[in-house]
Amino acid sequence: MQLLIAVFSGFLLALLAPMVVRLTRGKAGWVLALLPAGLTVYFARYLELVAAGETVAVSYPWVPSLRVSLSFYLDGLSLLMALLICGIGTLVVIYAGSYLKGHSHLGRFYLYLLMFMASMLGLVLADNGLTMFIFWELTSLTSFLLIGFEHEREAARAAALQALLVTGAGGLALLAGLVLLGQVGGSPEFSTLLKGGRAIQSHPLYLPILLLVLAGAFTKSAQFPFHFWLPGAMEAPTPVSAYLHSATMVKAGVYLLARLSPVLGGSEAWHYLVTGAGTTTMLLGALVALWQRDLKRLLAYSTVSALGALILLLGLDTVLSVKAATLFLLAHALYKGALFLVAGAVDHETGTRDVTRLGGLAQAMPITAVAAGLAAFSMAGLPPMLGFINKELLYEANIQAPRAAPLVTVAGILANVFLVVVAGTVGLAPFFRRYADLPKKPHEAPPAMLLGPVVLAGISLFCGLYPDLVVNSLLLAAVRAVRPEVILLRLKLWHGLNPVFALSVATLVAGAGLYAVRDTLRYAGALGDAVGRYGPQQWYNWLIAGLNGLARAQTRLLQHGYLRLYLMTIVLVTVGSVGSALVLGGGEVVLIRFVDVRFYEWAIAALILLGALAAVTTSSRLAAAAALSVVGYGVALIYMLFGAPDLAMTQFAVETLTVILFVLVVYRLPRFAALSSRRTRLRDALLALLAGGLMTVLVLMVTALSREPHLARFFAQNSWLLAKGRNVVNVILVDFRGLDTLGEITVLGVAAIGVYALLRLILTPTPGPKRDED
Repeated sequence: MQLLIAVFSGFLLALLAPMVVRLTRGKAGWVLALLPAGLTVYFARYLELVAAGETVAVSYPWVPSLRVSLSFYLDGLSLLMALLICGIGTLVVIYAGSYLKGHSHLGRFYLYLLMFMASMLGLVLADNGLTMFIFWELTSLTSFLLIGFEHEREAARAAALQALLVTGAGGLALLAGLVLLGQVGGSPEFSTLLKGGRAIQSHPLYLPILLLVLAGAFTKSAQFPFHFWLPGAMEAPTPVSAYLHSATMVKAGVYLLARLSPVLGGSEAWHYLVTGAGTTTMLLGALVALWQRDLKRLLAYSTVSALGALILLLGLDTVLSVKAATLFLLAHALYKGALFLVAGAVDHETGTRDVTRLGGLAQAMPITAVAAGLAAFSMAGLPPMLGFINKELLYEANIQAPRAAPLVTVAGILANVFLVVVAGTVGLAPFFRRYADLPKKPHEAPPAMLLGPVVLAGISLFCGLYPDLVVNSLLLAAVRAVRPEVILLRLKLWHGLNPVFALSVATLVAGAGLYAVRDTLRYAGALGDAVGRYGPQQWYNWLIAGLNGLARAQTRLLQHGYLRLYLMTIVLVTVGSVGSALVLGGGEVVLIRFVDVRFYEWAIAALILLGALAAVTTSSRLAAAAALSVVGYGVALIYMLFGAPDLAMTQFAVETLTVILFVLVVYRLPRFAALSSRRTRLRDALLALLAGGLMTVLVLMVTALSREPHLARFFAQNSWLLAKGRNVVNVILVDFRGLDTLGEITVLGVAAIGVYALLRLILTPTPGPKRDED
């Protein structure tokens, strides 16, 4: 029950957030942060239990028929993610209160942000695959709202839609994969699937399941060729970028692959698909980041590279790579969250994020400079930061890769060299480069905006100095959740002189050299931008343009505003589809015995046909209305002859009222200018005969069937017993099918209101121009 409350408490607070913002008057961030801070403490209580190898599981039935339950499962991996979500969420909530201080929609922002936090928490704790998918999609929806928060700007709206379409499409693929996985594995519960190990890989549906799950994970975690949505999402306010796009949402795909790797991992398909996508994304993100000028886009592309490295490590699927991925998950969240918050503080205090204009901020923003420097050191892999330990473990995992180790190692070194340049550009250059001409005079950020970067950078430093504390309390349990056979994980700041250390030194030296010529690299970015015009971002643009073009063409074809063509389309499609089904399906031949038809029945049928013919051929309005009434009265006579006097009386009343209304309305219409051309009338007559003939055949086929009238007997027996009515037809209309009747009445009522509104609009005189009075 406690886990359930922990997950859904965020949704409750989200609903109350706008009211809290109004009541607290500038202190909303500190007040609202109490919940994620409390959740951080709550989950921290499980560190000792989880470190001992225990897990916590709760389950409540939700939709048992579909095997959907509110199942939540806390082990080392989900605990690590939960602490990141709640801990960084606390700092971001406080930060946002100062960053968006005075914003008219701050309450709405907190509503979206807290809903995202709760959705993300539900995602990492969910044990049921379908329940996890619901939270997965909630993160996509709330991120759409957060990215498009400044909806007045077209760029923000376009970026939000792009992120939603890409991650939403991947979500649909993931849903199909999870359904198949539940069917093949015998249960939608992850804990049950994990007990089965990799037996599922022998099933014929393994490859489709893998491809569908990877589609969902790759789109969520911005892997090539779906990576382009993440840099575009930098249109969101900086607190959103710091939270969603560095520490939480973009890690959802990584978390999913880590969670399912004991079930789906280890195969050649897993290795080549996951490792290939991760390597490509890692290199591409780091390379493109070199020539970015905007601080947030620099960090975004470096995040793409880091996500690629995480996916690469999971694709290698060795014990060492899983250890490296788990440590990287923590280290990256710490330094990248801090750098995003620093970027927001710099933008907030200087009015620009352009790295070519920033400089000399260390004197005006000393605390921000220290936090940025520590985070940049960790990103570059300098001791004594946690990033240094992480980089060495990453290199060691690459060197011991089971396949293509040299290629993977070289790719990792190149990516890290580029990221050293990015770390210096983001964390050092704005503060220690020569003073630049800024849009406004800078000053230190307020305490609420300093807390996040300082705490995150400080934790990164502390974990680098005392890695054993992190290992024993958290990381080892997270690794065991993916690799249960692991019994030992040792992290040290100094491993002595070895090939891995040599690679780290070479990376730093090469990165420092590139950093010295970074301005030249930025000029070379023009070539990269030219190539990028034909990359995945352009593919997306072409796809959306094609879909819009198809929609416009379809609209011109089907929604042309010509009622006659609408009716023709409906009739032709109905006759074609039903008629072909009757012909191809070998419908029974219906024999009509005309000897059973009485003379007066022939007379009524002829009268109806003559009335219909007169209605479509006369040029008189009143004659057409009268002819239509002949058809209606003829149908009423049929009701009466075949034992339905109540229906006949209803039909007589309706027809009489209809004729009167027709006469009153048609009388005020202009006269028919001319009938349709002969060719048009022949065409319409053919369509009418086809539709009438089809309905005739269907009615004859139905009436020729000899079936037991179960419904008739039921209504006859229960009309009085259940509804206290002896008129069976009336009871059906007002009781057994009462909701249908209510719906029809509602439609008529709405139509009447619309007609009344139109009549008032027409009959209300338009005021003329006001004349000046003498």
